[in-house]
Amino acid sequence: MALTPSNMLPLGTKAPNFELINTVDNSLVSLENARGVEGTIIMFICNHCPFVKHVNDELSKLAKDYSSKGINTIAISSNDVVNYPDDAPHLMKENAITNDFIFPYLYDETQEVARAYDAACTPDFYVFDKHLNLVYRGQLDDSRPGNGKPVTGKNIRETLDNLLKNNPISEVQKPSIGCNIKWK
Repeated sequence: MALTPSNMLPLGTKAPNFELINTVDNSLVSLENARGVEGTIIMFICNHCPFVKHVNDELSKLAKDYSSKGINTIAISSNDVVNYPDDAPHLMKENAITNDFIFPYLYDETQEVARAYDAACTPDFYVFDKHLNLVYRGQLDDSRPGNGKPVTGKNIRETLDNLLKNNPISEVQKPSIGCNIKWK
């Protein structure tokens, strides 16, 4: 497990469009049809990474807490499933059901979407405003497996609350840390 930080895509970047299969129901999901009215969280996650497993409960809560406020969540796995079979689409579906994800869990088989977002690790988080401009990229919070800090989603929750209130969002943002995306 290599500790990899986010690449920190420049703030203001327009969200790259995509169209991927939702492993939960085999529907085709695009950014345009899954985005939120007020904002969109896009996260690169996977099944096997201990950093993602550590925050799965909070990811589920976060999506539920903000979906009624016009913020939609989209999860994408871009890992090479040949060398990392635990991240295969049928197991992504099981993971989504087990963790009660209310958001689509998309499979980026070609890894083109991860490259378009300059994603580097799992988990890697991006928050876009209602115009799909990047306002936050980085960590969920300060918790990591084994560091004893509670998983709260503090950094993303503060960003979303400020976004919804039209308050300024701090440009001082910490990168996420996790397992590297498993490139082919």
